[in-house]
Amino acid sequence: MAEDNPNPDKRALAAFVTAVIFLGVNFVAVRFSNQELPPFWGASLRFIIASILLFSMVRLRKIPLPRGAALTGSALYGLFSFAISYGFLYWGLTRVSAGMASVLFATIPLITQLIASLIGQERLTWKGMLGAGVVIAGISVVFIEQLKFDIPFIYLGAVLAAVVSSALSGIVVKHFPRSHPVSTNVVGMGVGAILLLVLSVFADETQDLPALSSTWLALGWLVLSSIVGFVLIVWLLSRWSATATSYIGVLTPLVTVVVAAFLAGETPSAAFLGGSALVLLGVYVGALSPQEAHQARSISTDS
Repeated sequence: MAEDNPNPDKRALAAFVTAVIFLGVNFVAVRFSNQELPPFWGASLRFIIASILLFSMVRLRKIPLPRGAALTGSALYGLFSFAISYGFLYWGLTRVSAGMASVLFATIPLITQLIASLIGQERLTWKGMLGAGVVIAGISVVFIEQLKFDIPFIYLGAVLAAVVSSALSGIVVKHFPRSHPVSTNVVGMGVGAILLLVLSVFADETQDLPALSSTWLALGWLVLSSIVGFVLIVWLLSRWSATATSYIGVLTPLVTVVVAAFLAGETPSAAFLGGSALVLLGVYVGALSPQEAHQARSISTDS
């Protein structure tokens, strides 16, 4: 719901649901992309195409590009949301399952709240601390279960680093002056694409186009998601708090687990589901619990 409007906003709710679906499928699509394309090049190619298409939209609709402090904020948004977050995520998903990654990203609301409280953007409560403890317990269970599949801890840590960077990106958008969601993403994706391309070159990856139809389909979905999903997220951030907008991440595992089971053959174990339930419970207690009056008003209409 809009921060200055107590009534439910159907457009915002539709944007919220659409973003959940797109981002939930993304984890599976990245896994398919990684089967053929090197991770940093795959991420860079995705955002190069998406930023070119978005820039064409900006030119056709004559949308003004960010200037001054808004330009700085858009560039920092690109650094955290695309370059750092997706650099770590693509690399981590070369070994980590799509379901596991989506569960870790479900902690974004709590991490956002903890970081926002440290810089005075939001208020930290005892429930936030309690929720953090429950989340840590749940992640520990899931990590132990995943390590049985010989997944090195460094890959799980990479996905966690992507989560923290993604949380920071929402705070950056809220901190700097607002600009049009499309132009914000043009700058952000452009910055992210360039930095990821530089990283790909330094990592000595090959920069070839896909040869498999499945890779093209995954890349096409990811480009479409970059255009639709992230524009919707930035638009929501102009209406909701950073924590409220990050609730998208709480629902994405529901989409990811179903799609991963159907398309990628990932079957979640009992330990994985139990640990995931603890993670979601911790996020609810720490960030979504209705006892917080201000947050309760946002949650009741946002999700």
